[in-house]
Amino acid sequence: MSENTFALAIAKEDATLAVRGWLLLALGSLVGAGLVVILIILARMPIIHDLIPWTGSFRTALVVHVDLSVLVWFLSFAGFLATLSIAPQARKFAVIALAIATLGAFLITFSPFLGEDQPFLNNYIPVLANSSFFSGLTFFATGFFLVASIALTQRRPANHAGEKAVFFGLTTSLAIAFLALALLGWSYSALPTSLMAEDGAHYFELLFWGPGHLLQFTYTQLQVIAWFWLASAMNHRHILSPRGMTVLFALGALPTLGAPIIYLLLEIQSPDFRFAMTQLMAYGNGLAAIPAALILLFTITRKSVAPMPPSMPERLALLFSLVLFALGGTIGFLIQGVNVTIPAHYHGSIVSITLAFMGLTYHLLPRLGGASISSKWASRQLILYSCGSLLHVLGLAWSGSHGIQRKTAGAEQGLETLADKLPMWIMGLGGIVAVIGGIVFLVLVFGAFRGKKG
Repeated sequence: MSENTFALAIAKEDATLAVRGWLLLALGSLVGAGLVVILIILARMPIIHDLIPWTGSFRTALVVHVDLSVLVWFLSFAGFLATLSIAPQARKFAVIALAIATLGAFLITFSPFLGEDQPFLNNYIPVLANSSFFSGLTFFATGFFLVASIALTQRRPANHAGEKAVFFGLTTSLAIAFLALALLGWSYSALPTSLMAEDGAHYFELLFWGPGHLLQFTYTQLQVIAWFWLASAMNHRHILSPRGMTVLFALGALPTLGAPIIYLLLEIQSPDFRFAMTQLMAYGNGLAAIPAALILLFTITRKSVAPMPPSMPERLALLFSLVLFALGGTIGFLIQGVNVTIPAHYHGSIVSITLAFMGLTYHLLPRLGGASISSKWASRQLILYSCGSLLHVLGLAWSGSHGIQRKTAGAEQGLETLADKLPMWIMGLGGIVAVIGGIVFLVLVFGAFRGKKG
């Protein structure tokens, strides 16, 4: 491989139970998230939401959907990449971590049926107040941090300078996740236990506010890895050297060192603490991602070493991911008040990361013992998912300009005029199209896992 190839070397012997299992866990979380997202979309659409009284179900579904489609999906994919970096003799321990994390994911998914249905729609890691849900979170976190520990201590040697840079980026992403875990412990010890009994929603909001912001840095570092890996798969000559790539990852991680300082200087229950953590993420989380996006846009518009067809899945995944990244970031600066502009912002960001991971999955599956997936079908799926997501995000942003409140459904939204209803119809239509695109993705990749060409 070239020194400027930013990818992990994959050999036939890497198609192990641990590697494939972590990828399957990540994909399985999307199955669970997809099953509940349909309820969420329909519960927000005019007329349809009047047919069934599902306000309570909407909130419970939203908790499970967010945790599966963000926390479990992103961190399981991180576990997949981490396992690829582990020395072969240590991967048997990654299987143990996988088993623990999988148990946790199952408990999170089915917790609404295993205990009290009391949803708290706090930011980042919303929760259900029942023991099965918290057991699921604990098991999943234990499995993830176990595989992350193995990856940080039992790494195989890098094959070239570009892979070494990717290893560094992966190291920073996992290290930031450990810092988020430490801040979770800090928040737990600092918050009075009486607060949970008095106001559970406020308690969990404060508990996960700091760690939740830090996890966004982990996700962004992983996204940058996926971006450059996809560009490398397209045989592009990068204008960035491995050393420059390492500097970029260092810049992406540097702002997270400010989080413990914020914890030291400010009370967790104070408005200043929440504002400081928000500003840290808003202005710090783009230090690597924004230059990376600009570099890649410049790179992929240049003549490549071996020109690829425009419909190449890796190219489409990268381009659509960059578009959603730009859109989500722009909407973030338009947020005023607590309305659906906020989910428009983070849906753009989340879909951007998901698209990068989808493209990387298409690229890696044949190298991990799966069947090759038809470029035509993979491209159709990416277009369907991306265009649906764009409509969904734009519809939410438009509704936000009308003051439609977030985390509401049915009559609670106050959709009285055509001007209020039209953007929510666009949101719903886009959401349904995106769900169909997500289903097609899962059909293609699970078919490839079974050895069937898509």
